[in-house]
Amino acid sequence: MVSYNVAIVGATGAVGEKIKEMLETTSLPLNKVVFLASKRSVGKKIRFKGDFFEVEELQADSFEAIDIAIFSAGGEISKQYAKEAIKRGCVVIDNTSAFRMSEGVPLVVPEVNSEALKQHQGLIANPNCSTIQMMVALEPIHQMFGLERIIVSTYQAVSGAGMSAINELKQQAQDILDGKEEIEATILPCSGDKKHYPLAFNALAQIDVFSDEGYTNEEWKMINESKKIMSDQALKVSATCVRVPVMSGHSESVYIEIEKDDVSVNDIKESLEKAPGVVLEDNPAEQIYPQPLTAVDKTDVFVGRIRKDLDSNKGFHLWVVSDNLLKGAAFNSVQIAEKLHEMNLVKVNQ
Repeated sequence: MVSYNVAIVGATGAVGEKIKEMLETTSLPLNKVVFLASKRSVGKKIRFKGDFFEVEELQADSFEAIDIAIFSAGGEISKQYAKEAIKRGCVVIDNTSAFRMSEGVPLVVPEVNSEALKQHQGLIANPNCSTIQMMVALEPIHQMFGLERIIVSTYQAVSGAGMSAINELKQQAQDILDGKEEIEATILPCSGDKKHYPLAFNALAQIDVFSDEGYTNEEWKMINESKKIMSDQALKVSATCVRVPVMSGHSESVYIEIEKDDVSVNDIKESLEKAPGVVLEDNPAEQIYPQPLTAVDKTDVFVGRIRKDLDSNKGFHLWVVSDNLLKGAAFNSVQIAEKLHEMNLVKVNQ
């Protein structure tokens, strides 16, 4: 039976840790897992399936005899080392934005467009976390009723900005509760931008830097990636992305306009109840709806608050929540690896 040598690039990061957890229960047959990171992490011990493994330094020759490499160490690292891995016969699943919109690179959410994997040339891109959960929720509606427009507002957790942002939020919250007047902010809304603001007890209507037409890069990602994943450049998409003081779990208020007439809320619910990867939590009478706190450590996408728009017969509103480190990153990457195996799309280097 075939089994794979898998490398995690960025193994000591927040997403790398979750990738490791997903690989512990994966259906993907594993021969061995190699944990790669920067020089400063070399020698750290990682527990995997009851044993301890040392973190190794990421180098070009790290990919010798590796079949699948899952990258989550930042775009610059992916740009530098993905080609080295591919050159050595490895299939790369990249979690960064480095290649998502590159021509010829499949951008894949397995529940939506796994057939795109057949076109891979050694590189598959994992979409943006906020895009992934929205696509999982909307694809069954898209298939049954068509989809013309998406307007989404996100409420994104701080874990999407990394461990340093999590730690800074915790410190800010404590400082505010302690009555301190000076609240330090060095990371958010975007570490690479000129100004920084505290997130504790706040909401920041900026994720990533501002770009064309007043949209941020995060918003452009959702717009462009949605069209690519659904193979529909005519799809109308608009996004407003907001960082909120939630540790993990992205939430989204999604307005859609479908193609078909006379579709009811129950019709939408029925399409979602049958959909892979979706859990319907929608009972207003009992105050049941998705929450980030209850979505953490779960791999599904939770959908609720489904309402018909009061002014548009084809308009509907949904509330979509998912663990951004799992379905939004680690789990989706491992699902891609599992699909590659199921579809016999990996050439084993052993």
